[in-house]
Amino acid sequence: MTAIDYIELPATDVQLTKSFYTSVFGWEWIDYGPTYASSTSTGIEIALNGQATVGPPHAPRSENAIGPFVLFQTDDLAAVEAAVRSAGGDIASPPYTYPGGSRFHFTDPSGNILGVYQAAE
Repeated sequence: MTAIDYIELPATDVQLTKSFYTSVFGWEWIDYGPTYASSTSTGIEIALNGQATVGPPHAPRSENAIGPFVLFQTDDLAAVEAAVRSAGGDIASPPYTYPGGSRFHFTDPSGNILGVYQAAE
């Protein structure tokens, strides 16, 4: 079996982006120099690379991303949306429903667009 166990995100400002994810999700980081850090707080290693290029954003309120899309699962969509806003993230697509539940897309301080969903009950 093959499984995804590592995701690397571009980071225009590694320290600011680390602080954002720590504030929103409580992640802890290991620094590997000034332009690279990783966290295994989610069970999957997620790294921030200050030398990578952020991809173009999708259109505001769009339900489709450009390129690969990282989506986190939660039991409390409203709480995570509030945490993203509180940490300085921008909501790219506000919460919307789809057949599997509800989700929103956000932009981190480096310009990466990710999402959070809550499965339908």
